[in-house]
Amino acid sequence: MERIQIALTKGRLLDETISIFEKVGIDCSELRQQGRKLIFQSNTYNISFILVKAADVLTYVEHGVADIGVVGNDLLLENEKECYEMLDLNIGRCKFCVASIDSYEQNTSRRKTIATKYPTVASTYFRQKGEEVDIIKIEGSVEIAPLLGLADAVVDIVETGRTLRENGLVVLEEMYDISARLIVNKASLKMKKEATFRIIDSIEKYVSTKV
Repeated sequence: MERIQIALTKGRLLDETISIFEKVGIDCSELRQQGRKLIFQSNTYNISFILVKAADVLTYVEHGVADIGVVGNDLLLENEKECYEMLDLNIGRCKFCVASIDSYEQNTSRRKTIATKYPTVASTYFRQKGEEVDIIKIEGSVEIAPLLGLADAVVDIVETGRTLRENGLVVLEEMYDISARLIVNKASLKMKKEATFRIIDSIEKYVSTKV
């Protein structure tokens, strides 16, 4: 039986993702006891897991090192990668939002500056609205950009809004819904069709009962 390698992202999505795999009968016992390891074997079928950073899930899947990956569609919206988005797993739900300080003036004719970790998402959103803005890419916490005068507003991922509130910002606009997606390498879908679809179909059936 062909081996299927699955790339998972470290962090908050991992436990929910593992739970889905376990619900469809895939052994994740070694993954549950991960320690410092990054490659794990499953006793189900011929499956292995690799743990990488979220952005690297796309890279591993695109280049065929991983056949399947789970990643937030925030990264899919920001990066053009050669892979198929197969399923919305309905976990890790949050939103892309525009946020700023209370005194932000939305309707002035002055060209706005937007700080964000997601320049492609921000540019696309404001272009579709017919608004011309200047984008500043920020790698760390974007919340302080309006407070220090670097930007008029930010585009960021918002889950509960707590971080924004603690920094004196408010949500001005909700842009796009975000959730974890199951992605597949294009070649794997052809060369390992049976093994790949066994996993996809079982997960799709389970997720559909939870919607």
